[in-house]
Amino acid sequence: MPDSAPTWKTPLLWALAAACALPWVSPPVALFAGLVFALLVGNTDAKRAAKVQKYLLQASVVGLGFGIQFSAVIKAGSTGVFTTALTLLATMALGLGFARLFSVERTTGQLISTGTAICGGSAIAAMGPVLGAEARVMSVALGCVFVLNAVALFAFPAIGHAVGLTPEQFGYWSAIAIHDTSSVVGAAARYSTESLAIAVPVKLARALWILPMVAIAAWLEKQRGAKAVVPWFVFLFIVASAVASFVPAGAEVYPWLAQAAKAGLAVTLFLIGASLSKENLRSVGWRPFAMGIALWVVVSVVSLWAVQRAW
Repeated sequence: MPDSAPTWKTPLLWALAAACALPWVSPPVALFAGLVFALLVGNTDAKRAAKVQKYLLQASVVGLGFGIQFSAVIKAGSTGVFTTALTLLATMALGLGFARLFSVERTTGQLISTGTAICGGSAIAAMGPVLGAEARVMSVALGCVFVLNAVALFAFPAIGHAVGLTPEQFGYWSAIAIHDTSSVVGAAARYSTESLAIAVPVKLARALWILPMVAIAAWLEKQRGAKAVVPWFVFLFIVASAVASFVPAGAEVYPWLAQAAKAGLAVTLFLIGASLSKENLRSVGWRPFAMGIALWVVVSVVSLWAVQRAW
């Protein structure tokens, strides 16, 4: 009875997602569980999961602000502005070069480069309509970035420990070299609390570059009417950190909010993993994937070298 499959697959999806909120489930374990679920069972509630994933990630990022001192946010954010500008321009230029080298379609190369330079899927989703990207092209770029995000969540903490990165160095490195906010937060949280306090504001500072990048792309492509989505959760994260630092009345509540945010992040990563499919993997193709890997490796190696000497 093949039609009966959704009657148990969908409840199982949400039951496992809820279980990832338990305190002993780490972000990497949650993502791995989602990947296994996607490949062995299959996500039968993908649209709802994508919507929940989007808003839960934003709420979790805001909640993390209650566990990070405002002074740390200001320090990390201001330090990351100059670094962000340089790495963004360099990554975009290098990405377009790799796109030509691997004979990747122009729009696909631009989307992968933008996702690598700024903040992964969010940047691709914002830039796609401006570039007039077809659904197929969006799927290829998102699929490439998604797979590399999954690898980074597991590989970066191991590499950081292997080369002896300090928590501060790892925070900057992960924020620069990992695509999506969710994987940055997951990897930094796994490394140390100090790394998380640096990685989150630096990554959110990078997310703000979506707005000027979309505006520039719209002008270059002579697009009219394209609108960027304002990442309000970035500003709310800053507000949450300020409240936790300067409003002592809720001192007993703030740690609970931060802990709930970490649980929400684990659920988010499970849903991200569960959104993968064999069809998505096949649609990526070897050329865009090779381009994405080459660009990511160069960015990761160069930024690792830079943070070891700068911090």
